[in-house]
Amino acid sequence: MGDHNRNRKNSRARKRRRKRKIIFIIEIIVLLVLCAALYLVYQWRKIGGGEINLKDLFISEQAANNETLTGYTNIALFGLDSRYNELDGDTFSLSDTIMIASINNETKEIKLVSVYRDTIFDTSLGDYTEYRKATEAYSLGGITRSLSMLNKNLDLNITEYVSVNFLALAKAVDAVGGLDIEITEEEMVHLNNYSIETSEVTGLDYTPLTEYGLVHLNGVQATSYCRIRATAGNDFKRTERQRLVLSELLTKAKTANISEINKVINEVFPLTATSLKLTEAISITSSALSYDLGETAGFPFDNAPADLNDSSCVAPVTLESNVIQLHQFLFGDEEYTPSQTVSSISADISYLTGYY
Repeated sequence: MGDHNRNRKNSRARKRRRKRKIIFIIEIIVLLVLCAALYLVYQWRKIGGGEINLKDLFISEQAANNETLTGYTNIALFGLDSRYNELDGDTFSLSDTIMIASINNETKEIKLVSVYRDTIFDTSLGDYTEYRKATEAYSLGGITRSLSMLNKNLDLNITEYVSVNFLALAKAVDAVGGLDIEITEEEMVHLNNYSIETSEVTGLDYTPLTEYGLVHLNGVQATSYCRIRATAGNDFKRTERQRLVLSELLTKAKTANISEINKVINEVFPLTATSLKLTEAISITSSALSYDLGETAGFPFDNAPADLNDSSCVAPVTLESNVIQLHQFLFGDEEYTPSQTVSSISADISYLTGYY
């Protein structure tokens, strides 16, 4: 009788653990704009994308030995301006969305930082310098160049990534039944305009909005909402919209049932490229019961408009001081001192833009 009761208790415990794992998986998938890497835990398969050579990612000795960073899991998220559903770097794939998701391994809190696509960075691979917009790195050198850019300019140690395209986000929103978002009349006009192209690219349907305020958006509409940059605030406001959509997705996912979870995973899986593998996904999953979305922000915190190569850009003022703020925001490191590499890049950007 005792063995029978123990078996029943063990069975219920396994079911609870399994349910908690499934809930965690969907939270991360949605939060990281379809981070289908955790599909591995659910389906025990490997997602496309694969490994990258860590030697090419420009993780400085300072970042590699920074004890503060060891307490966090940092993942780069790229939303590609992909008209042909490609996920590899090529001339068609600018990274319109660049985010850093930083998971506090102790508190299980996730902070999101949007890197403005037009930020001036050293985007080079190797020992030389090449100053361009951050968005261009993906099209010039794919994921390797993009991760190297983030590590080199921000003193980070990012080795993991998730890349998605228009269709992935639209599918995820549809899979959870759409999102309720507060929009203005001006946003409604631009959303409808963007929805025409988004629908053509994704092959998904939409209905033009005729009202603003709190409205229910389907996948095409939510994706188009994330693309708006013609209103006041330009790209700065656009990144706020992107983070809002992520937050709403997370909220919706927390109430999802098993059927909805399956739908999101199966819709998103073919549309994601990531470096995460089975053992890593299991390790993350088994270490936490739930994750909470904390503060979000845009980088650079202090910035100014600038011109580079006859193109409008965002200048960090200065890169060095912004990197200090970034480490304070993400990691609570109030005493952070930027590396010599960041200081050198900061001086170059100041010289190029005139902002000191």
